[in-house]
Amino acid sequence: MKQLLILSGKGGTGKTTLAGAFIKLADARAYADCDVDAPNLHLIMDQSSEPKRTGYCGLPKAEIDTQLCVQCDLCRNYCRFDAIKNHHEYQVDGYACEGCGVCQAVCPVNAVSLKPAVDGELRLYSDGSRVFSTAQLKMGSGTSGMLVTEVKRQMRSVIVDGKLAVIDGSPGIGCPVIASISGVDMVLIVAEPSISGVSDMERIIKTAQTFQTKMAVCINKYDINPEKTQKIKLFCQGRGIPIVGRIPFDAEAVKAVNNGQAIVDLDCASGRAAREVYDQTIKILFNNIAL
Repeated sequence: MKQLLILSGKGGTGKTTLAGAFIKLADARAYADCDVDAPNLHLIMDQSSEPKRTGYCGLPKAEIDTQLCVQCDLCRNYCRFDAIKNHHEYQVDGYACEGCGVCQAVCPVNAVSLKPAVDGELRLYSDGSRVFSTAQLKMGSGTSGMLVTEVKRQMRSVIVDGKLAVIDGSPGIGCPVIASISGVDMVLIVAEPSISGVSDMERIIKTAQTFQTKMAVCINKYDINPEKTQKIKLFCQGRGIPIVGRIPFDAEAVKAVNNGQAIVDLDCASGRAAREVYDQTIKILFNNIAL
């Protein structure tokens, strides 16, 4: 099964909207939402049952046994994250603790221990014929890349018939994006013709190129800034990156999303353009026709 990952250098470019369209057009049997900080693909995908929920433990957190603690203050002094406070007794701030274990190492009476901490929740929708994997990271948790890897592993754990798995990635270029790219067959980058959109597109392209995987670019809302759209086109042409299509700004797309629909569920300009983007992307992914 081929894995297609849809990315964007910044949030709000229409990445999830396009992912939902691709899932509908391909009648995909496997798909995942790897934007674990703010997952929203489930809002436009119909689910027939409640998901299987599994607690996700990332990095451990330090705990101090106040009965053993002799208040020597070594743990607080050695903590570089200012996670240990002394309010009549020593306590660990779970949001600040990075689980490095220094406090445990310096404690002379073994009052500090590292305990597993639930940093998020994995959710798996499966009815035997299709699978949807997603997750929600807890606020303040810093193990998003590890959780993305688990989301992809969970999707692959359910065997379903199909030729294509669609993965909605995270915005930006950080750890969750790197974890999303690992092992996929193709990356489709959704670019926005704005100052930040162009800059962030260049960064995500540079990140994706290090994985030496197939890549293409789609320009969303291309007609809001023709000058920036041309800049994106020239940048991609200069680096041999195919542009698989352009999607216009369309108020009907907003209505579709607000109604929990994919843009291809409506007969609208953005939906028709998304179909063309899908066709061109599939040709590249399956080596049918070069653009």
